[in-house]
Amino acid sequence: MTAVQDLCGTIRDCLRSEGTLYSGTPKPEDPLVLLLHEFPPLLVTMATRMKLKLKTVFVLYFMVSLLGLVYALMQLGQRCDCTEHDLPKDRTISRLRGELHRLQEQMRKSEATKQPSKQDVKPSLPTIFVITPTYARLVQKAELTRLSQTFLHVPQIHWIVVEDSPHKTPLVSDLLVKSGLSFTHLHMPTNKDRKLQEGDPSWLKPRGVEQRNEGLRWLREDRRAQPGGDNQQGVVYFADDDNTYSLQIFEEMRSTQRVSVWPVGLVGGMKYERPVIEGGKVIRFHTGWRPSRPFPMDMAGFAVSLKLILANPEACFDGEAPMGFLESSFLQGLVTMDELEPKADNCSKVLVWHTRTEKPKMKREDALQAQGLGSDPAVEGSILSSQRSVIHTGAKVLTSAHPHTHSLSHTLTVGKTTARYQR
Repeated sequence: MTAVQDLCGTIRDCLRSEGTLYSGTPKPEDPLVLLLHEFPPLLVTMATRMKLKLKTVFVLYFMVSLLGLVYALMQLGQRCDCTEHDLPKDRTISRLRGELHRLQEQMRKSEATKQPSKQDVKPSLPTIFVITPTYARLVQKAELTRLSQTFLHVPQIHWIVVEDSPHKTPLVSDLLVKSGLSFTHLHMPTNKDRKLQEGDPSWLKPRGVEQRNEGLRWLREDRRAQPGGDNQQGVVYFADDDNTYSLQIFEEMRSTQRVSVWPVGLVGGMKYERPVIEGGKVIRFHTGWRPSRPFPMDMAGFAVSLKLILANPEACFDGEAPMGFLESSFLQGLVTMDELEPKADNCSKVLVWHTRTEKPKMKREDALQAQGLGSDPAVEGSILSSQRSVIHTGAKVLTSAHPHTHSLSHTLTVGKTTARYQR
């Protein structure tokens, strides 16, 4: 660095003698800056005076440039003192923050003193009361889980689950508690003379009659015990646990005044069944089986106003109704066809489907059970462990069941001991 400074002194003296290129005293810490800025013209002057060769001039220029690069690299590692530049910026930020805080305080005070107008008050959503009958079977927990997770996306809903059982079962109780939904858990067994027997077709007898009527009974008693009584806003919908529901169908039904209707997909051996609309009124029904019925609709295809339910305490489902007339037995005393309210874009959109989970095939399970190697009943849902307990070791299980029967008889043989139990 001393050599560089000596060179800078020489350059300075030459420049001063010329009186054209540099005036003033360079900072002692900037010798290379002096070289970089002033050496090229100086070099020309020196070359002219000293009659240097062109090669020597280029070598000198290269060395000075190299020294300048080294100096620049050294400066990259030096810490920059930017305090004086940051101070105005910090003061501006602090001032803006103070202004923002002051404006926020003014807004809070303004909102606290503001009187809510009638336009600002939004009426609460009418509650949708969903009544779901259910019965014990291998797919029960899977069906209820899927349905509950659909309902989680529906605001202001109350789920009324009614088991076809003489008592509440732990499986359904635990599921409802963990569902995160507002719910009511009921139970009502089906009368023996109305249960399907082995070999009966699923359509032979109406199902879920006692359970739906029990849900209606609880709903009437509970609502009348609430303030407002019969004037409460709400909608009642009968949702089977194996159907598939679009979230939109619940928003469609929420504005029901008496009885609202819409199409149902995959039902009655057809792509869909639906009310046919003309001039905003239901004039007939598109259905493939007995369209002359008073209300040839599926259970999933209508919702009823809570006020209408409370105003007609005798309205219920008739378990003795002829095949296909269960819905009509309930609706006939509540509404006429002219009063039906078409939803789902004048009944042109399917938003609910009459799906059904395939019955699981248990051939391998039965074979393992016969060997005493069946699934562990302690695993919830494997063989309805919450409804019954089964002895495994050395046990032979004989089961007679139908996918829609609600009574299941078993014979367990362990050595010479035989036990029968029924659910």
